[in-house]
Amino acid sequence: MNTPFSKTPEQQLEELLQGTAEVISRPELLDKLKESYKDGRPLKVKWGADPSAPDIHLGHTVVLRKLRQFQDLGHRVQFLIGDFTAMIGDPTGKSATRKPLTRQEVEANAQTYMEQVFKVLDRDPAKIEIRYNSEWCRPMGFEDVIRLASRYTVARILERDDFTNRMKEQRPISLHELLYPLIQGYDSVVLQSDVEMCGTDQKFNCLVGRALQEEAGQKPEAILSVPILEGLDGVKKMSKSLGNYVGVTDPPHEMFAKLMSVSDHLMWKYYELLSDLAAPARQDRQNKVAQGQYHPKQAKQELAKEITQRFYGETKAREAWDYFENRHNLDQSVDYAKAQVAAGAHKAADLLVAIGIAKTKSDAKRLIEQGAVEWVNARQEKRKIASFNELIEIGMGETGLIRSGKVFLKVVAS
Repeated sequence: MNTPFSKTPEQQLEELLQGTAEVISRPELLDKLKESYKDGRPLKVKWGADPSAPDIHLGHTVVLRKLRQFQDLGHRVQFLIGDFTAMIGDPTGKSATRKPLTRQEVEANAQTYMEQVFKVLDRDPAKIEIRYNSEWCRPMGFEDVIRLASRYTVARILERDDFTNRMKEQRPISLHELLYPLIQGYDSVVLQSDVEMCGTDQKFNCLVGRALQEEAGQKPEAILSVPILEGLDGVKKMSKSLGNYVGVTDPPHEMFAKLMSVSDHLMWKYYELLSDLAAPARQDRQNKVAQGQYHPKQAKQELAKEITQRFYGETKAREAWDYFENRHNLDQSVDYAKAQVAAGAHKAADLLVAIGIAKTKSDAKRLIEQGAVEWVNARQEKRKIASFNELIEIGMGETGLIRSGKVFLKVVAS
């Protein structure tokens, strides 16, 4: 059998399912891979993105990396830019209607998306097809919209969690929001997609696509969903609007530093979803950290370097590592602002007020209780300040470094 694929359908499936949240369904996807392998025809793998903001962040790259796997296995990505739907506003996961964008805003954001996705995806035309859903949505007349709406029931649309919650809480739902899943699903009908990639929060919309494809006489697409990546706060989905994101165009030193701010616990999810390190090697590293054989900071530095290197290369990633080390160790060559204090022992809260990091002792106590304050003494010994009464000692003529969040201040004793 002549086939362009280097791996069997079973091998492809095993690779593709790694790091995913759910597949609908495994037998269907395997059958599609077998048929593709037999016919020598690449699968059409759809991913849609509404250009609602100009920048792509690491949360987006979770699905982009999976799409790149499909490309590397010999399949073709359908990169759908939702320039039409972006002007409607997808309510998924939102507690209120999202403000629609103007066509000019969407077009500008779409151009930026185009530039950034190819930091991950292969731009070979044989491996990617770029489409805009305005191609078929904008020409639709009112009769077409009504016909599309007749293919799905209101009851099924309202099964979506965000709609259900808003109804219970008596918060408004606009009619155009009910149409959004239908339009996204119709995209799959037009493209005749074999597979659709999405985050877990988009599962409902993808299921609508399957239903509409079946009604149109097509084989329903398989759905492969990936986990949602929490942002730097470790709580909410990574989002530029929440400020908890790492952008793929962030400068190298900023990207590295942001990744170093991730909690030790969340770091392992970032390893799973963002690192190329093989699963056995990841587990070995995690075990060594748990056993005290490998410091969590070192594991985090290796991760930050790998991701920074992916976008900027080895040299820039190493420079970002060195820059971070210089800022977090007491490096006299770094031009931090300085504050003068009397030599001796100072209560942590009093010191924060004295040097201007906190306005009041209450503010200082809050920062300390949040775990936001660290002290590096003149001997390069760093510790997190755990109590507002904790003593910080600094000898005559010595210089220490205090850090509170993103604020760094040299403290000089006289």
